[in-house]
Amino acid sequence: MVPFSFAGEEWLLVQGRALFWPRENALLVADLHLEKASFFARFGQMLPPYDSRETLERLALALRETGARRVICLGDNFHDGDGPARLEPHAAGMLAALTRVVDWVWIAGNHDGLETAVLPGTTVAELALGGVALRHEARPGAPGLEISGHFHPRLVVKGRGRRVVRPCAVSSGSRLVLPAYGALTGGLDASDPAILGALQPARSIDAMVAAQGRIASFPLWRAVAP
Repeated sequence: MVPFSFAGEEWLLVQGRALFWPRENALLVADLHLEKASFFARFGQMLPPYDSRETLERLALALRETGARRVICLGDNFHDGDGPARLEPHAAGMLAALTRVVDWVWIAGNHDGLETAVLPGTTVAELALGGVALRHEARPGAPGLEISGHFHPRLVVKGRGRRVVRPCAVSSGSRLVLPAYGALTGGLDASDPAILGALQPARSIDAMVAAQGRIASFPLWRAVAP
């Protein structure tokens, strides 16, 4: 776990993908995309059908590491609306066990809508908690503090003939976009105009990754002084 400051308080980046909020004793994750492999299998693209297990195992480890008593999933919890019905018995048992021991909140995303209402826990369109708006997709120009997902940001660094790609969080100071947490999720370059535009207005926007026990920040955008 790597500490960093956001919205005037301390947070912890867990596994480079999840966010632990000590004040609320809550673990925030975005874009699980459970049952993505089984979705593609329906259309003939056969992928190993274990992505949900891997994602939930990763989540169980994060809960043990942080001791969080609440999990808040920031949308795109399943890859499609039929995902909950396709959840295979082993993964379904894992999810049932996790939701029994912690308070679980599903925030609806564009992939899953409100279909997650059939699952244990609470399903909401978005959540206001501790002065922070928690939602799936950032709202440009919205007032106040915000944490979201949706974009699957990844930092792409090129140099000396190498190309390094790592999941990252993206922050504008008052807004924070989390990386995708699911085992079978791709990503979008953190400097893509879609991400930079979603975090406006801003004076600066930075990508953040955990590196050697600290947060390394990479400037993505700076406002031009008039």
